[in-house]
Amino acid sequence: MLFYRIDDWSDAYTNGGNIPRGEAWPEVWVEPARLYRERMIEAGRARLDLSYGANPRNRFDLFLPQGTPKGLVVYIHGGYWQALDKNYWSHLAHGSIEHGFAVAMPSYTLCPDVRVGNIVQEVAAAISDAAGEIDGPIHLTGHSAGGHLVTRMVAETSPLPNDVRSRVRTVVSISGVHDLRPLVNTNLNAKLRLDDAEAAQESPVLMRPGRDTRLFCWVGANERSEFVRQNTLMASVWLGLGAETGAYAEPDKHHFTIVDGLADPHHPLVKTLLS
Repeated sequence: MLFYRIDDWSDAYTNGGNIPRGEAWPEVWVEPARLYRERMIEAGRARLDLSYGANPRNRFDLFLPQGTPKGLVVYIHGGYWQALDKNYWSHLAHGSIEHGFAVAMPSYTLCPDVRVGNIVQEVAAAISDAAGEIDGPIHLTGHSAGGHLVTRMVAETSPLPNDVRSRVRTVVSISGVHDLRPLVNTNLNAKLRLDDAEAAQESPVLMRPGRDTRLFCWVGANERSEFVRQNTLMASVWLGLGAETGAYAEPDKHHFTIVDGLADPHHPLVKTLLS
């Protein structure tokens, strides 16, 4: 067959239901994240629940390396802008911490309590506050919806203050959703409440990259085809608009295991993020 068409958009963006034993996530992450926080608290290298705004979820955790940090990594969690929080991911800081970087992990207000555009502004505020705590270059990464959010930070219309934006060196979007327009046709939209205009307005793939943008798009080779397509699409479009980009599909990884590399100091994902 020469042609391909998506008839079930909800299924195209459903991860857990299309992964063997997919129901194990997100709980698989809870215990390693908790143990890592406890270890870093005991070592005096964790500052938890720092406030960056007035809303209850406007909090971030900051994990510190031994000695003076070389710079800051910020990890933005996924959950389709409507689920999860910072406490699932603490152990993923380990890879960057071992290279001497501080790592900030914020939560943000979820849909339907706010719109996607409001989350974009909250993430910018979280990054800005974390940047005030740590000197040096800033490296941004995020998973799924978090991939969208970190990419949005380096678009031409970035909500980051100029002094913070100028410090951003590398962005790695992991399984990012960069074009929100397909989500209008999914069951996810019951909470997202996107219309065509807002979906287009908040899609990085329809924006120009900001000055000196370095964006790498990383995805699992075993992911849903829509995530692989969006990964390639984002890197390709911004390459054509003057950004420095790259794209990679990591073999034998699906939408949930794709983030595991962040916990390994020797993994190519960490080396790309800190480049």
